[in-house]
Amino acid sequence: MTATLHKLSPKEVQARLASGKAVLVDIREADEFARAHIPGARSQPLSAWEQAHLTIDPDADVVFTCRTGMRTAGACDRLAARVSGDAFVLDGGLDAWSKAGLPVAEDRKAPMEINRQVQITAGLMILAGVVLGFTVAPGWFGLSAFVGAGLTFAGLTGTCAMARLLMAMPWNRPRAA
Repeated sequence: MTATLHKLSPKEVQARLASGKAVLVDIREADEFARAHIPGARSQPLSAWEQAHLTIDPDADVVFTCRTGMRTAGACDRLAARVSGDAFVLDGGLDAWSKAGLPVAEDRKAPMEINRQVQITAGLMILAGVVLGFTVAPGWFGLSAFVGAGLTFAGLTGTCAMARLLMAMPWNRPRAA
């Protein structure tokens, strides 16, 4: 039997967590979780969901969350399949939790999420290519084309060379304890 996912408000989730009858599972990537998460949440990235071993007390309610609720909504069948009985989703995710004034564990020193770094870098490279193409030489438009082709390739294959390069940068390396 597969589970049904029910939406819960941040206050409802907080009450279930406070009672000790619920487990909160955050399906965002590890770098997103490291930057900000709900205290007590368990990190279980959706990208490794099929290999994950979700071990939760069968008497506990399972509440899934992400940043805005879009990933949990898009993956509800995959999530529900891993839970026997009913499961729950934090409606609006971490953003709604934060807007409700509930506590968020934040590490401002943690690197920005890699997807945002890719978006910023790609955007700046495309913008630079266009500006340089108009002001210096038309050949600079090739930079924008190159980045566009790279983003297309990343979308089609699920492999992003820019993300790999950015992950190797000093600010993204684990800090010494």
